[in-house]
Amino acid sequence: MIGGSELRKGVVIELNDKLYQVVEYQHIKMKRTALAKVKLRDIVGGHTIEQSFQSGDKFVRARLDYRPVQYIYRDGDLFYFMDQETFEQLPLGVDALGDTVDYLKEGITLEMSSYKEKFISIELPITVELEVTKTEPGFRGDTANAGTKPAVLETGLNILVPLFVNEGDVIRVDTRTGSYLERVNV
Repeated sequence: MIGGSELRKGVVIELNDKLYQVVEYQHIKMKRTALAKVKLRDIVGGHTIEQSFQSGDKFVRARLDYRPVQYIYRDGDLFYFMDQETFEQLPLGVDALGDTVDYLKEGITLEMSSYKEKFISIELPITVELEVTKTEPGFRGDTANAGTKPAVLETGLNILVPLFVNEGDVIRVDTRTGSYLERVNV
């Protein structure tokens, strides 16, 4: 248990049978009491809420377990991961992974978070390297699209790339924004 005055950015707590991570924390002193004004992100749902707590309020601090997993393969709507420590295979559905599936490449090592043996999320690296499988040739002087063209990557992700990127090129993609960063020399 932790008190309202002990809440800090990054701390995960249980509130109303849900897991929330403190995104912002502000301590407000009043005449007779102190308040903690916090912005909380629902770990499972992804939405944020704002709450105020008394410094004497108590919360259950949730300790998430993190373990390295390797993405092995896809079978229909199931994605299989292998725990790097126990070598156990863990199947996860598309609905549990969300947009993460757009960046999953066989053999990639990721961090899986869980709470009380229940899956919470897969944490992607900031960048991934993916091969361009389909794009049209870029022509000089075609600046109607600010020097970019659509491309389909090996995972099925559609992004905009510069005109000089061709099919078969490997590019680095930012997983936070889904945008092109650079071409990788392989």
